[in-house]
This record gives sequence, C-alpha cells and structure tokens, in this order.
Amino acid sequence: MTATAAPAYLGNPAHVDPEEAFVASLSSCHMLWFLSIAAERGFVVDHYEDHAVGTMARNEAGRRAMTRVVLRPDVAFSGARLPTPDDVHAMHEQAHHECYIANSV
Repeated sequence: MTATAAPAYLGNPAHVDPEEAFVASLSSCHMLWFLSIAAERGFVVDHYEDHAVGTMARNEAGRRAMTRVVLRPDVAFSGARLPTPDDVHAMHEQAHHECYIANSV
C-alpha cells in the first residue's frame, strides 16, 4: 500500500491517506466482527457494504483530529432464518463492543 497526504494537502488521490485508512480500519474491523457474529447465530449474509465517513475537526485541545467516524453498513441476508431488525441492531452493537480498533480510540 502506498500512502500519501490527503488531496487537500497536495497528496495523490490514487493512494490512500492516513485519515482514509483510519476510517477503513474501523469499518473493516466492525464488518469482520459482524460477519462472524451473524454466522455464529446462523444467519447468512449475502451482502455487506459500508459507506463510512470520518470527520476531521479540532478537538478539545484545539488540535486537528479525527473527531467522529460514522459507519453506515448496508447488509442483506438470505436463507431460511432471517434476522429481525432487533437481531441486526444487537449484532451491530456486539460487533462495536468486540472491535479491537474501536476499543483503541
């Protein structure tokens, strides 16, 4: 992987910047935990896509920081046993709790 600064700081948009990688790592960790939890519960995931967004802003100390990351997963299931909306919510909550990247920030 070739890293670069963000395009706003004259980085190469063809390469990943650290902020992008940070958001992707949170999104990927959550996804992998979600998929494993769904499988353990007997649900078949046909599709999982996340359009995660990170926000850069000044933190309480006035320093630039990634102050917020919002995950927006789109998940589709198939099979004889489909999860209820409450099941899906509970799996996302557990994935968030288990994700070691989320637990690190």
